[in-house]
Amino acid sequence: MTELINRPEYLNQLIQNRDVDLVKIVTGIRRCGKSSLLDLFHQYLKDNGIPDSNIIHMNLESLQYRTISDYISFYDYVSSLIPANGKTYLIFDELQTVKHWEKAIESFRLDFDADIYITGSNAYLLSTEFSTLLSGRYVEIRMLPLSFKEFLSFYNFEAAITMEEKFQKYLQFGGMPILREYQFNESRSNQALEGIYSTVVLRDILQRNRQADQGILQKIMLFLCSNIGSITSPNSIGNVLSSEGEIAGRKGKNIAGKTVDKYISMLRSAFVFYSVGRYDVKGKQLLKTLGKNYIIDMGFRNMLLGYRDADRGHVLENIVFLELIRRDYRVSIGKVGETEVDFVAERPNDKLYVQVTESMQSPETRDRELRPLQMISDNYEKIILSMDRNYINSYDGIKSLNLIDWLLS
Repeated sequence: MTELINRPEYLNQLIQNRDVDLVKIVTGIRRCGKSSLLDLFHQYLKDNGIPDSNIIHMNLESLQYRTISDYISFYDYVSSLIPANGKTYLIFDELQTVKHWEKAIESFRLDFDADIYITGSNAYLLSTEFSTLLSGRYVEIRMLPLSFKEFLSFYNFEAAITMEEKFQKYLQFGGMPILREYQFNESRSNQALEGIYSTVVLRDILQRNRQADQGILQKIMLFLCSNIGSITSPNSIGNVLSSEGEIAGRKGKNIAGKTVDKYISMLRSAFVFYSVGRYDVKGKQLLKTLGKNYIIDMGFRNMLLGYRDADRGHVLENIVFLELIRRDYRVSIGKVGETEVDFVAERPNDKLYVQVTESMQSPETRDRELRPLQMISDNYEKIILSMDRNYINSYDGIKSLNLIDWLLS
């Protein structure tokens, strides 16, 4: 049993929702730490005086539960374990293996004094049947791989290593918690990432979508990895792959676009990619066409493409996107006239405009990054994040911040 490392941001969310009459659902890509989070929560309950008999904790991917495949056998098995007295904490890991599990969960809510926590590795867990049955009665906690801040507490670094060097390691290896066991050994880390990636593709994508073609999925995955942070549309991706002979568009090329769209949505459902729409800042509306795709973790991209420093600007943009999501922002790409703001990040009563660039040193870059922000007339905060460490920290009210400092703030 490996030692559990606390991830307080997530654990606190579970603790804050404890005993609230909502089903707590932790979602996220495989191996990002969901099971460990439930183990930490289990430990928290024990430390706070809940007897073992009142905690039922099952990982449904374990062969121990191989006979439980549908909601009736699941309901019967769990019901037989629930004690007569006191509240029971039901903790279920990888629940997507039980057919119609949502019917059993709803019954536990109605029939027992139970507080329910579940995890799953694909978004089908929150699919329509489930949302309908439990509408408004669940809270989703979206778990991501390690943030840079968490990454620093997960690893032990030698004293001489600078923060920039640590950040470089983060860009290269990403934030999947399992990699800690390999202490930055590149080939072992890549093997581990390859294992996770294959499981995601085989179990969470291809098993669910029998008609999907693994070859096409891989091609689209590689295309998205090579083009993170670039504006694309399913049609444009389809056209590139069609012209390379990768996807046969039977009736003209439009089939390819639809196909690509389907595959991207499979990758999104397995939490491998996020798709981000564009927002017209002046017209205050979401645009239907063209968006960007960001990968859940840099480690996967480097494992698939090989680690390269060439498009570092886009890599930094991807890191910033994930951090904004962690900070509970709703994120879109901003269109301002003919120019673009990397991110418009919104919370219920807060908005932030963000530009990301590797450096602001050259006057051309400076102008290019500042111009869209200068065109926005509202008073919400506007920031530019770069790797620079310079003395200029504001341009007419637009803050210029060091990206690492911002990640750690």
